[in-house]
Amino acid sequence: MEIKTGAAAALPLLSMNHVSFVCKSVARTVAFYVHVLGFQLVKRPSSFKFEGAWLFNYGIGIHLLECSSPEAMPKKKAVINPKDNHISFQCSDMKLLKSKLEEKGIEYVTAVVEEGGILVDQIFFHDPDGYMVEICNCDNIPVLPISSRPTPTGKLSPPGPAAANIPGRQRPSVQYCSNEVANEMIERLVTDIIGISF
Repeated sequence: MEIKTGAAAALPLLSMNHVSFVCKSVARTVAFYVHVLGFQLVKRPSSFKFEGAWLFNYGIGIHLLECSSPEAMPKKKAVINPKDNHISFQCSDMKLLKSKLEEKGIEYVTAVVEEGGILVDQIFFHDPDGYMVEICNCDNIPVLPISSRPTPTGKLSPPGPAAANIPGRQRPSVQYCSNEVANEMIERLVTDIIGISF
């Protein structure tokens, strides 16, 4: 599969606002997001003529809508599949989170992703309606735009300093880059700025 890269026209988007889930029981799902993930109930428009709830924390909202026919909702999946659709939250203490899930009897699976010597821990579990939730320390890996130019290793690499210009993304510290990645980035920067190729 070929992925086209390049600058897209800038849109006046600021950030993700919320995700919305249809649930069998608003009360049960609110309890999960409040007591397991630390969300807070917030006021929602009183003009809504259907059951639901709005929650907020960590800079994002979760909007819950109660299903009018719960028996029509898909059954909760028995297997936790990390490749399923999911929402993901950044976490600074994965051990604490695991212990909280165990304390509450919530089944989960773990995975570790390795990229250039950098490790990312992931925890996956279902909410009461079967929606997948991931908790990770994904910010360990810097987010770098893909360039259409291959590097000497044959892999696609970032086009110099553009990675620092991704809105809403904190720039990772240099300690996250291996020497090989850092050298490739510097070579790309020099190539992009003054047209010298190594």
